Formats: sequence, C-alpha cells, structure tokens
Amino acid sequence: MAKVIVGMSGGLDSSVTAYILKKQGYEVEGVSFIMWDPGKETAPAACCSLRAIEEGARAARHLGIKHSGIDVREEFIGKVIEPFVNSYVTGSTPNPCVLCNRFIKFPSLMNEAVKRGAEYISTGHYARVEPAKSKEHGAKSKNNSEHLHDYFFLKKGIDPKKDQSYFLYILRQEELKRLILPLGYYKKNEIRKLAKELNLSAAERAESQEICFIEDRKYIAFIERLSPVAGNPGPILALNGKVIGTHKGIYGYTIGQRKGLGISSPEPLYVVKIDVTKNTIYAGPRDAARKKEFFVRDINWINTSIFMAPKGDEERPTQFKGAVKVRSTMREETATVYIAESKEQRAVRVVFDEPQWAPAPGQAAVFYHTDTVIGGGIII
Repeated sequence: MAKVIVGMSGGLDSSVTAYILKKQGYEVEGVSFIMWDPGKETAPAACCSLRAIEEGARAARHLGIKHSGIDVREEFIGKVIEPFVNSYVTGSTPNPCVLCNRFIKFPSLMNEAVKRGAEYISTGHYARVEPAKSKEHGAKSKNNSEHLHDYFFLKKGIDPKKDQSYFLYILRQEELKRLILPLGYYKKNEIRKLAKELNLSAAERAESQEICFIEDRKYIAFIERLSPVAGNPGPILALNGKVIGTHKGIYGYTIGQRKGLGISSPEPLYVVKIDVTKNTIYAGPRDAARKKEFFVRDINWINTSIFMAPKGDEERPTQFKGAVKVRSTMREETATVYIAESKEQRAVRVVFDEPQWAPAPGQAAVFYHTDTVIGGGIII
C-alpha cells in the first residue's frame, strides 16, 4: 500500500482530499503546518494558523487517519511575510500564495514524505497532474494512482471557477512526480456535497480569504505594524504631470486601483504607475492601466516541449504563441512569449494580442497551452 502525505488545513478541500485518497486505497497521513498565528482566539481558523492544526486534527480523527502538526513559522516569516511587506513598500503587488507554495508548503510536504517513507504528497488544490506517458493521458479519470512516470504535465482543474493551476506554476518535475491532486477532477459543488455526506465540520464553511495571515483583509494596517518606513506620503500626479492629490504611502496602492485615491474627477481615475524612487503615484483613465506588453523574471518552466527544439536540431525557437494569465481571477488571454536561446534566461517578454487590464509588478504571469501550464514567473 503506497503512502501519501496530505497537507491538511482543516478546511473542506483538504479534508475531502484525504478521504478520497483513503478510499482509493492509499495509506494516508495528514500534516498541518503552523505558519502564522495572530494570537486571537476569535480569529478565523486560517489555513496557516495555530487553530488550523486543531481543525486538521479533528478532520483526521473523523476520517480515521494519522495526523501531526509541523511548526514552520520561522521559515514562513522569512520567505513569505517579510517579502510580502517589502514588496508593497517598494511599489509591487506580491502574491503570498505563490511564495508559500514555492518556499514553504511543497518543500515541507516533500521533506515530510522523505522522513515518513511516503511515496506521494497531496493537497486540496483544484488542478491536475498527469504523466506524459500515461495511456490514460487526457482521460476523465478520478483515480490518479498510476503516477510514477518520467515527465508530468500540470493542468487546469475541470471546474473553471475553482481552477488553481495559476498558483502552482512554481512546481518542479521532482515535486510533480510525487504529487496527487484528486480535486482537479471534481467540481466544487461535488466536493461540498461529499463533505456534507461525510458529516465533516468544514462542510458549511465559507471559502477561505485571499491572504490567510491577514484578518479581514486589513493588509495596510498589517504592513504599517511591520514596516517602519511604510507611512511616507507623497504626490499623486495626473499623466500630464499635474499634482491632483496626495497618497498616504506607496504601500497602500496597487496598479489598477480605483478606490481610496481621494481625488475628485469628472471621470474615474486608476493607479497606472508607481514610481518608488520619486515616491510618486500616477493616476489616469481606465485605458491607461491597460498594458499590451511587460517582462517576467524568475521563470519556472514546467513544460518546455511547446517551444524547445528536438534533439539534434540546431535551430531553437525564440518565441511561442500561447495564453497568459496575470491574475488568478482573470481568464488567460492570447499572447506571444519571447524567450532567449536557453530556458535559463532570467526574463522573458510577454506581448498580448490585445491590451489587458492592469498587469501589476510583483504578481505572477502564468503561461498556458490550452489547459496545460507551460510555466510562469513574476511581472517586472
């Protein structure tokens, strides 16, 4: 019987994931990571809090599987919290879920799998991992047990409203070959229905908030508590250079933002540029926040077969046509991705067929070919 380590937050998705894997015949062990604890007994049981371990343990007992808690708070502060604060202070819009997946969640699950002699790891993400050599490649199978192959694809979940492949572009082949994502083959309503049938305590719980370690989305107050240089007011300029307002600190603004500018104008104004060196924010009409091209760094390639030349072919493509998503809530749009002569190049250029709404520095840009993730990186 193969063993799988499941990351359990105590929530609906990870609890049902553990159940599905147990039903499929795996030996399942649940682990919950203590990443951040606000110290408030009344705070929601966020997926990274101390209370999440209690909820995870309860779900594990209900399912009849082993469970343990792992303290990774020190790593979480250094790899997620501090970069999150620093990004806002320097005019970028970070994606803490991507940082957590890259530096905390999946490395920790891999470490626990090695320690416990487990062949696989699993999470409650709505995405699919499929082996390139599988006879069932592309089939609508909900059983991912035939899993050890040479090369793997990361694909969208079948539920377009819940697909989370965007957050997983950072995965490497050594992680994909051990990763099982059962929920990618289900719709969210199917999972919630199953949770109710199992009488799980999380069955009626609302969706978790976007930033798990910030209560009630009060990220500005959170940054102000942790950064001594956050509150540095400066001018808000129109695109013609005229001063039209004053900002309270660059950390409180992001590209495409409309609310909270405090500017009277006959037409809606949006943040279109943040100049950190001049401590200045530029505001303009909606069309000014649309961009057709930008650069992306820190690239992680998952599937390079779409543009890498076959062995023996000296010519190597310098670009490929695909689709790019620059926010988790948007649909991917057709674009050309210009790459260098090797996949190790530090940055690539993305050019959309049509200008897209507010690509923000610091956010992830993820490249797709139909339903398959090619790779991704951070917008600069």
